[in-house]
Amino acid sequence: MVDISNDFATARVSTYAGQVVSFLPNNAVEDVLFLSDKVIYQDGKAIRGGTPICWPWFGDDTSGFGRPSHGFVRNQPWSVLKTESLADGRTSVTLGLEDTEGSRSVWPYKFKLELEVIVGQQLEVKLTTKNRDKKAFSITQALHTYFNISDVDNVSVKGLDSKSYLDKLDSFNSKRQSGSVVLSEETDRVYQQSPENVWLQDVGFERIINIKSSGSNTTVIWNPWSTSVTKIADLDDSSFRNFICVETANAADDTVTIQPSNEHTITATYNIV
Repeated sequence: MVDISNDFATARVSTYAGQVVSFLPNNAVEDVLFLSDKVIYQDGKAIRGGTPICWPWFGDDTSGFGRPSHGFVRNQPWSVLKTESLADGRTSVTLGLEDTEGSRSVWPYKFKLELEVIVGQQLEVKLTTKNRDKKAFSITQALHTYFNISDVDNVSVKGLDSKSYLDKLDSFNSKRQSGSVVLSEETDRVYQQSPENVWLQDVGFERIINIKSSGSNTTVIWNPWSTSVTKIADLDDSSFRNFICVETANAADDTVTIQPSNEHTITATYNIV
């Protein structure tokens, strides 16, 4: 773990999986991010909470080769490439991951990933994919962020009114959002052509979190509810009440093709407003 403390906030970044597992601004009482009480720290396991990285495919693998859901980088060790105190007092940590013989056996491309985490009054997460191959490749991806909430009955996601979404729990049928997103059952939705800003309002914690994205046209909202949380070994049965995933993504039709020697950056910024 990389522990960060500055005049703005404290944060913790796992070099295994390359994900932020805690972010607490100095003026906040409750962590912005959710981390499961039953998280499994073990090679080959993803860390349940924080900001897992789904890459180079999002969701179930459709190749027919039996590859894991959400890609292969969320259970790999990353290298610390750079740490820096910025001029304005924020802290930057950059992690990296490159292709290996093992990665090329399931995804036959040469690549380099860089994840920059900037900790200040807000948390900024930037994932850059660099194509180091001689041929183009296409990716889908997500920052699969788990937000810590007071209770699922207390929260709503604003900014997606009238946006169309694919309902994964209803055969990916296309539907249209009306008003704010409020959860009352298991939810797994892929919002398309989503705006740059959405807001997570939590009346229990008396806060609104602005989620600002770039390099992404997709927002995914997920909560397993009581119907599916019992199938997830590293979550308490009641924990679905205390998190909601609002994910900054390139998914479904929002596929990114990267030419040789080119790169693509997806960014999510989280700020209590």
